[in-house]
Amino acid sequence: MAFELPPLPYDYDALEPFVDAQTMHLHHDKHHQAYVDKLNAAVEGTEWADKSIDEIVANLADLPADIAGPVRNNGGGHFNHTLFWDWMTPEHGQTPEGELAAAIDDTFGSFDDFKTKFEAAGVARFGSGWVWLIRDAGSLSIVSTANQDSPVTDGAEVLLGNDVWEHAYYLKYQNRRPEYLKEWWNVVNWAKVGAAFDA
Repeated sequence: MAFELPPLPYDYDALEPFVDAQTMHLHHDKHHQAYVDKLNAAVEGTEWADKSIDEIVANLADLPADIAGPVRNNGGGHFNHTLFWDWMTPEHGQTPEGELAAAIDDTFGSFDDFKTKFEAAGVARFGSGWVWLIRDAGSLSIVSTANQDSPVTDGAEVLLGNDVWEHAYYLKYQNRRPEYLKEWWNVVNWAKVGAAFDA
């Protein structure tokens, strides 16, 4: 069964003024759709066409050499963006609660310290990539990956991620990635992240 572009869980302008509607149209309808199309083309006629995207990303090392590159890049793009849309919400200004809030405080010192470290990792990512809050062996940490790679491939659980490819922010923020990372907190769906943490 072919992979499909998931619909946005909110309107294109729902994240304004922090993420602009034009960026959302291009990011979702053009960039994410292209990942889906190229992933389908890469796995067509192979056993991988019938696997879930979660299974593919977790088992990239098992891909045959002739499709490994396209599937890693486009499968990762589809996987990461499918999560990304759900990690944002029009209900601006959420903060972590409950056990997640306590774990962030225990690990990073405070929520503000966590945000500072997460932003720094996003700024430090050279070129295109992602910055993540992950849980690995029961512990929280912040990591960054290049291109469309995911910590899931290395066995970690991703709880939250932000896209620091230029297409995610350039129309509104131009070269000001630090400003984008700071403003992005206004749209984070901490209820979603907390539910994943508790599960």
